Amino acid sequence: MNDKTIILGIGINTLPLNDLLINIEKIIQDQRRVVIAYANAHALNLAWKNARFANFLNTAEIVFCDGFGVRLAAQLLGRTVPARFTPPDWIGQLADLCVRQGHRMYFLGAQPGVAEKAADHLRKTYPGLDICGVQHGYFNTTDEGLDDDEVITEINRLAPQVLVVGLGMPAQEFWIEDHWSELKVNIALPVGAMFDYISGETPRAPRWMTDHGLEWLGRLIIEPRRLWKRYMIGNPHFILMVMRELISKKKNTKRGLEC
Repeated sequence: MNDKTIILGIGINTLPLNDLLINIEKIIQDQRRVVIAYANAHALNLAWKNARFANFLNTAEIVFCDGFGVRLAAQLLGRTVPARFTPPDWIGQLADLCVRQGHRMYFLGAQPGVAEKAADHLRKTYPGLDICGVQHGYFNTTDEGLDDDEVITEINRLAPQVLVVGLGMPAQEFWIEDHWSELKVNIALPVGAMFDYISGETPRAPRWMTDHGLEWLGRLIIEPRRLWKRYMIGNPHFILMVMRELISKKKNTKRGLEC
């Protein structure tokens, strides 16, 4: 496993996507159980104010970089996070791996019907892909809905190797943490709004934006009411935290030189 670099108190793996996929396959082959998390500016903002979420990230075996902001912060702080990749961009490669190796996937999350549409799209794109079960993310919000125990029983009955959870951050991480001891899966992978994008329910920003650090702006334009606080307040807060750490680092370096 690649080393982790610390950004604002959170350890982030310095691994490229190909190495992540290799690690996923090895974890399944070895019949291990691993939580894979992701870190972007929003995640580090949440970790700054929520100790439980920070602990989740720092106890996950793999935390990959999901945002250009994290890469920029690493560069400013003199650290290295060489690659950034977000679940909607690499779910196809994970699906291809599952087809080739005969692994099953289970999709949990999003509004009713959305994860099913995402699953149908991937099944058509990757013939032979076994998405053995799908459950929307509103299962425990009504009296008629399923409860957590019933969902977990169904997941374990279908026995997927990869559980993909899209409940939004930090709900998805806390759901995994709360039920990890009960789940019989090899990989738990939170993916945020990925089901909405793969299903076509929510459009993504143009490729030129997602490839050049402007996906946040594209998302803000597409969903201003839902995301304005995350980006208009969260991004300046993230920059401020990075600047504070950079100033602290320089002060500590200066003290070290004076000693």
